[in-house]
Amino acid sequence: MLELSHLTKRYGERLALDDVSFTVGAGRLTGFVGGNGAGKTTAMRIILGVLAADTGRVALAGSPVTEIDRRRFGYMPEERGLYPKMRVLEQIVYFARLHGWSQAAARRNALDLLERLGLGERLDDTVESLSLGNQQRAQIAAALVHRPEVLVLDEPFSGLDPMAVETVQSVLTDAAASGAPVLFSSHQLDVVERLCDDLVIIADGRIRASGSRDELREQHGAERWELLMSGDAGWLRERPGIRVARFDGGWAVFEAESEAARQAVLAEAVSRGEVVTFAREHTTLAQIFKEVVR
Repeated sequence: MLELSHLTKRYGERLALDDVSFTVGAGRLTGFVGGNGAGKTTAMRIILGVLAADTGRVALAGSPVTEIDRRRFGYMPEERGLYPKMRVLEQIVYFARLHGWSQAAARRNALDLLERLGLGERLDDTVESLSLGNQQRAQIAAALVHRPEVLVLDEPFSGLDPMAVETVQSVLTDAAASGAPVLFSSHQLDVVERLCDDLVIIADGRIRASGSRDELREQHGAERWELLMSGDAGWLRERPGIRVARFDGGWAVFEAESEAARQAVLAEAVSRGEVVTFAREHTTLAQIFKEVVR
């Protein structure tokens, strides 16, 4: 488990991180979300030792992270850090060798990973000749080729088309399945919600919410109910104890002030026609994010 405890970081008068604490569980994918300037990249750079925190600590399995530990980390920066004129395979092998893998093992790892990432036909191309999306895949390969014990990725899905996103998701899921704590940031909330086990939401340098998806939905999601019926559902607006949030013909999302009020809605809906859906609304990460950062 990777643990951040009470991290603070100040740049002059600006407090970039304000008592930031959260954990990244072993074998779990943790999505780190926040707006521009929220503090995500600063926190990640402190984890990697690129920056030093003013106060607080980063621990791995209960012990402070050392430089030796960080050699077993995989990091993908938001700004691509590949050598543009090197060939793809040559470069990924080189990064594995930097982490102590033999030439033969590094080549095996690189070939397997590049094939899985859809770059098997581009092994001898230079990085600068690749599309931006393929450069992103190569950058991900560089972060993973040495089979890191901890993985930290800053905007790994940037510039990827939907098919590439699925490919990268599969690779990251396998990395977590091996037991590695995986922390990644992204502005694509739908991708984060689909992929991650846990969420950390940061705004203005402070953690606003953290926990599993289900925990955050329980804590921060409004208890709303979805009704879909064959007839018009406009009558809901007149029901006592009911507040309609969204409405379109036979579909409505509403809040009920009590269980009795909700059950009364179901009974009336059944009496008026066929009820297709009557269930608690699925609260999205975007909805939770808006609630906790406002």
